[in-house]
Amino acid sequence: MSAAKSGESNPVVVVLVMLALLVVCSANFASVQANRIVPGQGLGLLAGLGWPWFLTVVTALLVLAGLALRPSRKGYWLMLGLSGALLVQLPLALAWFIQLHINPAQPYARVGLAGSCWGLLFIGALLLVELQQRVAGGNHWVKLVIGLVLGVTGLLISTGALAPLALLSEYRSRSATFWQLLYGHLSLVGGALLVSLLIGFLLAWLILAIQPLQRPVFAVLNFFQTIPSLALFGLLIAPLSYLSAHSPLLQQLNVRGIGWAPALLALIAYSLLPVVRNTCVALQGVGSEVIESARGMGMSPWQVFAQVRLPLALPVIIEGVRITSIQAIGLTAVAALIGASGFGSFIFQGLGQGAMDLVLLGALPTILLALLADALFSSLGSWAKTGGQR
Repeated sequence: MSAAKSGESNPVVVVLVMLALLVVCSANFASVQANRIVPGQGLGLLAGLGWPWFLTVVTALLVLAGLALRPSRKGYWLMLGLSGALLVQLPLALAWFIQLHINPAQPYARVGLAGSCWGLLFIGALLLVELQQRVAGGNHWVKLVIGLVLGVTGLLISTGALAPLALLSEYRSRSATFWQLLYGHLSLVGGALLVSLLIGFLLAWLILAIQPLQRPVFAVLNFFQTIPSLALFGLLIAPLSYLSAHSPLLQQLNVRGIGWAPALLALIAYSLLPVVRNTCVALQGVGSEVIESARGMGMSPWQVFAQVRLPLALPVIIEGVRITSIQAIGLTAVAALIGASGFGSFIFQGLGQGAMDLVLLGALPTILLALLADALFSSLGSWAKTGGQR
């Protein structure tokens, strides 16, 4: 990653800083509730944390904007440091907010995160993404910042400083259910991914072996993609209910019109297109001269495939798996509407109860799983591009 040129203004950073200043000055930072039922009282950064904290944040943002107008190499490092410091101070600010506004004599009082807190978190993450591309080795700094944020947050949680957070309160009251839903979510995603990979690779092999199959196979897979997820879940309810009612084996497997079975079938249907398309494109994209050279070296057809075509095609195939996994993680949350296990249960329960922190308890882990899947398969793709060498 090359260092950025000096002297050229960075409008992306300037716009992000202006947005951060807007949310800091106009939006609530957090809200205080006497209990889960009553509405919360929102407080901005100034009213909630006082002048010292407010001025520190505003000053840091103004310095960021000034550095972005005429950046230098040193300036980019300073911007990275300031952006990281803003993110690290967020859990500390929440702990101080709780110290100021939560009365220990009120055991059911809680603090909810509001727009300014979420805005600073999101904008700070965008600043890191932008700035780490501008300096050599910036990705290592981003990893350090993420580690510090997680470490500080974990330390504050372990000491009880963040115990009144509404999100943590929702987790404590549903901790056993949370881990059950995590297992159910991962089981559905993993099962759908495994089956779609097996079927997808088989379909790709058939398409490469029998070219006339390409048009009808992709027509069917594209058709599945055009069906809305809720509609596909609904279409599967009637046939699965009928089959379950007439098959003792399916009843023993707990296959019904609702639950895991229609969710798994729908996830497989949606997952096939990225796998088949990327596999076909990757294998067809290997140059004919490369294959001819391999054959000229005396390689058998299997050796040509295993040692030449597949290694060259692997990065694109992994990209298809990455897309499939992220898509499946999101759709599994929607499958909670038909009784499937997953974090969607918390999301829809929270929407029904008007409890946004319960919604977040389902939405945030889903987002985290998608980010982890993206990072994992992106790393595997980079590894495959370098031939397994660092």
